[in-house]
Amino acid sequence: MIKTPKSLRLQIGIFGRTNVGKSSFLNMIAGQDVAITSPVAGTTTDVVEKSMELLPIGPVVFLDTAGLDDKSELSSARLGKTSKIFDRADIAVLITEPDAWSDYEDNVVTELKKRGIPVIIAVNKTDIKKPREDFARDKSSMVTHCSSIDPAGRDRYISELKKYLIEACPDDFLNPPALIGDLLPPGGIAALIVPIDLQAPKGRLILPQVQTIRDALDNDSSAIVVKEREFASVLGKMKVLPDIVVCDSQVVLKMVADTPPQVKCTTFSVLFSRYKGDLAEAAKGAAAIDLLKPGDRVLIAEACSHHAIEDDIGRIKIPRWLRQYVGGDLNINFSSGRDYPADLKDYKLVIHCGGCMITRREMLGRIEKAREAGVPITNYGLAISVSQGVIKRVLSPFPAALDAYERSKNKK
Repeated sequence: MIKTPKSLRLQIGIFGRTNVGKSSFLNMIAGQDVAITSPVAGTTTDVVEKSMELLPIGPVVFLDTAGLDDKSELSSARLGKTSKIFDRADIAVLITEPDAWSDYEDNVVTELKKRGIPVIIAVNKTDIKKPREDFARDKSSMVTHCSSIDPAGRDRYISELKKYLIEACPDDFLNPPALIGDLLPPGGIAALIVPIDLQAPKGRLILPQVQTIRDALDNDSSAIVVKEREFASVLGKMKVLPDIVVCDSQVVLKMVADTPPQVKCTTFSVLFSRYKGDLAEAAKGAAAIDLLKPGDRVLIAEACSHHAIEDDIGRIKIPRWLRQYVGGDLNINFSSGRDYPADLKDYKLVIHCGGCMITRREMLGRIEKAREAGVPITNYGLAISVSQGVIKRVLSPFPAALDAYERSKNKK
């Protein structure tokens, strides 16, 4: 993140009148005193730039500008620099006070819309006054409420902002990480365990398997594809061990048993959790499985719509394994396709599929909705690995995600 040049970071301009709390807003996002704050209007005399990693979006630069209504002796110079941020910003955050809208805000919104720059309106100082519910909704579809001096609400405010940043973010800045290529050295070998069962499409492989093979080839590595029953035999015939083993989640227990401990291993679903979403967040969500109690409400979400067949992984196997792990019945609901519930707060956990049929933007949006509701979210592969007692093994290729899982588990 530190080495990412500013030109390759998402540029987020912060605009607003003097003393609406722009610098306090930036400090809240950064979690440190980046900009000087003061009740004296015009404290920000130049554009303050803060580079940071804003997960799951990635490297960003926040650009804190001088007040739009600055009337000091240096106002023309300050406002000249502020106007240049219109040329740099990929996304704009317009800070306002509750129910306070003037020509200054109108001019900013007009300029941003003319340039095709998405604008998020952040209504600050809600600790002093609550805004009307419809305030500024006619100016932008993305309106969030916050108090920059309320540390207790910081996570909630940032989560809401991230949701809108993901929605507004240009596609170029939501490029996924490698699927498997970065886990393999040049000339490396990936062993892919692919069950051929009722859920396997006739005459072909499913999309995650095909994409993994292609990514390995694109990164000058090789892929060996084998069924779970033949894996141990094929492994014994290899002159060198594979660099990584990847399996379908439903055979993860056998895969771990057959894979030498010095070889990294994971599942296709876990690969896609990183590729389409936020693996560290999913790993933290997986730790919440240990907190489930009989009767708890759980959502199992699929991104595609298909007819559930006998022993379906999402509707039959995962519920069965979860109930066995918890030691009692659970109130399990299902969603499929685009029918992702708007209200998640009554769930104790969301278990999502790998998301191979939706965009990364949509998957990240679903993760943020769960985070905003305060509900942990994980994915099929991680949930199955917890229920089978092999979660740490399948997270072995991803130290940061493993650390997130262990930290979250230790907090319980």
